[in-house]
Amino acid sequence: MAEQTNDFTEWYLQTVQQSELMAYSAVRGSIIFRPDGYELWEHIQEEFNKFLKKEGIRNAYFPMLIPQNFFMKEADHVEGFAPEIPWVTEVGDEKLEEPLGLRPTSETTIGNAFSDWINSYRDLPYEINQWANVFRWEKKTLPFLRTSEFLWQEGHTAHASKEEAHKRTMNVLDEYVRLCEEFLAIPVYKGQKTDSERFAGAVDTYSVEAMMQDGKAVQAGTSHYMGTNFAEAFDITYLNKENQHVYAHTTSWGASTRLIGALIMTHGDQNGLVLPPTVAPYQVVLMPVGPWKKNPSVMEKLDEIFSDLKEAGYRVRMDDSDNTPGYKFNEWELKGACIRIECGPRDIENGHVMVKSRDVADKQKVPFEQINHFVAEELAAMTPRLLEKAKKRIKENEYYNVDTLEELKIHIDNCQKEGKPAGFVLVGWDGTEETEEAIKEATGFTTRNIPFEAPVKKEKDIVSGKPAKHTVWIARAY
Repeated sequence: MAEQTNDFTEWYLQTVQQSELMAYSAVRGSIIFRPDGYELWEHIQEEFNKFLKKEGIRNAYFPMLIPQNFFMKEADHVEGFAPEIPWVTEVGDEKLEEPLGLRPTSETTIGNAFSDWINSYRDLPYEINQWANVFRWEKKTLPFLRTSEFLWQEGHTAHASKEEAHKRTMNVLDEYVRLCEEFLAIPVYKGQKTDSERFAGAVDTYSVEAMMQDGKAVQAGTSHYMGTNFAEAFDITYLNKENQHVYAHTTSWGASTRLIGALIMTHGDQNGLVLPPTVAPYQVVLMPVGPWKKNPSVMEKLDEIFSDLKEAGYRVRMDDSDNTPGYKFNEWELKGACIRIECGPRDIENGHVMVKSRDVADKQKVPFEQINHFVAEELAAMTPRLLEKAKKRIKENEYYNVDTLEELKIHIDNCQKEGKPAGFVLVGWDGTEETEEAIKEATGFTTRNIPFEAPVKKEKDIVSGKPAKHTVWIARAY
């Protein structure tokens, strides 16, 4: 496998394939989710669905084909997505009267439905979510992180007021923070997107951004306040308590299978995947070692442990294959199994097993009678442990001492010479797209978001030296 520190992208590509998370499909830019990869997504779905149920937001499903005229109704939206939309123009030898686009997102088709379903203030708030595939014809792709077809959840809501809609926008953003940090152990930066990075057709876009081990950013989730833009485009009006027809305020928000890529890039090591127990397909792997085939008591004990752990609800796997212990150790490290339990004839005699946690260097002896308790405590401790490790790493790769474009170039050169990530850099910004473009052209860095609570307030714009309107995080991004 490629050296993680020397060629992080190649390490990532080899890891996602060798660990059997994905395979390339015959369609350019699209991937096949193999069972282990799809199970990661299933666990994310299960966790986010808990939030939806708690909030009373119901799941629905909309067709993936969207009439061309829907896209034309919101000018900013169609301009933002037009270059990426694949079109269906004929079926068999019959040309369609109107081209149908493969959905890049569903604001248009859901807005059209909302216009029929929402008539009175009694219908509000109207809140739904869908789990779906979307298509964006990407020119440069990377498995999970950027593909032409990907999976996601997209929530869409309509409200009686700006205040209610904005509250939902921020409520979901906070849930994305919780999902990333507490469930996936991925630290994130919460803030508002700049106008140039705002979702096409939105009034305000907010994001959670994650820093990978190579210092690059991954946008882990976005939440958008749409104002009345889509309500006006699709006539989403309701009769208010004053007996007036007024436009609803809408929101949309989404997180995608990009989270899987972020998960791998945040926690993986030279041996392969490191997965939090919350999502790992294999929380515990049992394996006999030594001359176990000559001693039936080894498998008898492992079968007993397997049954106990399975009954307790853990995702447990028995590896009694004929492969060598070294081969099996490497395979399950590559696949990110959280805990490995080894047992051989000597362990039977001594009344214990040897246990190795994926993110800890040393093995431990655990007496038979303490195995269930140990597994429960170790799995509970592993996700917070991974989060703290990731938080420590990103703090080491945050930079506050860059005030000019020339200093940014020097910073990048120095990091390259020292073989360390250029990371996230906090800079002053005058609020103009010209400044963002100048930074990008000179360094490849883009604005990630305007943090709600910046660790340092920047007074001067990084390019012009004029007074800064905002303090922003910038970084190279996937």
